[in-house]
Amino acid sequence: MKAEALSTLTKASGSELDAPAVDRPGFEKAKVLLVDDSRLIRMGLRRSLESIGLQYIVEANHGREAIEMLVREHFDLMLLDMEMPEMNGMEVLQVLRDSPHHPWPPVIVISGGTGIDDAVRCIELGAEDYLPKPFNPVLLKARVNTSIDKKQLRDQEVLRMRQIKRQHEALSQEQAKTEQLLLNILPRKIAQRLKAGEDQIADAYPSVSVLFADMVGFTKMSRTMTASELVAVLGDLFSRFDLITEKHGLEKIKTIGDCYMLAGGVPEPSQDHAERVVAAALDMCTALEELHERTGGALQMRIGVHSGPIVAGVIGIRKFTYDLWGDTVNVASRMESTGMPGKVHVSADTAALLSGKYSLESRGHIEVKSLGQVETFFVGGRL
Repeated sequence: MKAEALSTLTKASGSELDAPAVDRPGFEKAKVLLVDDSRLIRMGLRRSLESIGLQYIVEANHGREAIEMLVREHFDLMLLDMEMPEMNGMEVLQVLRDSPHHPWPPVIVISGGTGIDDAVRCIELGAEDYLPKPFNPVLLKARVNTSIDKKQLRDQEVLRMRQIKRQHEALSQEQAKTEQLLLNILPRKIAQRLKAGEDQIADAYPSVSVLFADMVGFTKMSRTMTASELVAVLGDLFSRFDLITEKHGLEKIKTIGDCYMLAGGVPEPSQDHAERVVAAALDMCTALEELHERTGGALQMRIGVHSGPIVAGVIGIRKFTYDLWGDTVNVASRMESTGMPGKVHVSADTAALLSGKYSLESRGHIEVKSLGQVETFFVGGRL
């Protein structure tokens, strides 16, 4: 059979096989593996392939050698003989089918068998095509062209899908960064509403607690530190405050210079907002004490808290921010400015919400700007 195939190739060398090479971009770079135990058959197949413009042709003597080459190198097509020592063609196809995740090339089986069962079995095992020997050179040429074209199209599709996957992953990463940046600016609930298309967000809350914490001695301390040292100290302290705010389920509103503002009960309403805000205030005092050595004891803090109704919303179209408005905010600021360093100073409204939960020391009636004489309290420990 192999002698007949070689004879057919020899006779055709001056006719069909001498046709002009196929002019397709990339086709001539296709890499083909010839697998046949007959050197003469391989020589004839090589000449057939070279006549249509293929330049990269590698030969294997038997199936085992072919498998070793396929594992090491990339091929665009394999011409596979069925009858070989050391692993025949069927066994090679079986190995390829049992390892579907490896990028195997398409296979054209060239066999001396004439039975239809052989062809069916090869196709079932994954062969691209089947040609009996002695084969028609023109038909071989057409099958090789088609198989390589299909392989290159599949490779392009795989490459395209990989590029799409990489682009999708890059987009997902950028979206995650944007999402995190948005959450660093706005409460999650508000960010979701903005993403859903709301262009005006303003909500009224009947009862929240607002806290202001202002550094005492900061300006004086700033004169003894470099700019980087100053920012590092303030950054460390406010980072601790951020973690405390998160721990108690509160919302950081903003920082203004060396002043820190947070709120409880907004944007998620809660019944115990005053308790949680005061618990956070006491933790903030502890955090400042932990920095006592670093600041040389020069930095202290006044904290003021008031509870009442507010309006909250998002303002601006660039560098927008989530903010609070109303008398409650103003009174909370007054509680801070009229307080004492190291103390948590609260209004009577906040004290009423803390009754029975924290020890409270009445400060009596004090003069508060825009409010006149009001009773306020200093907070002790939890009862």
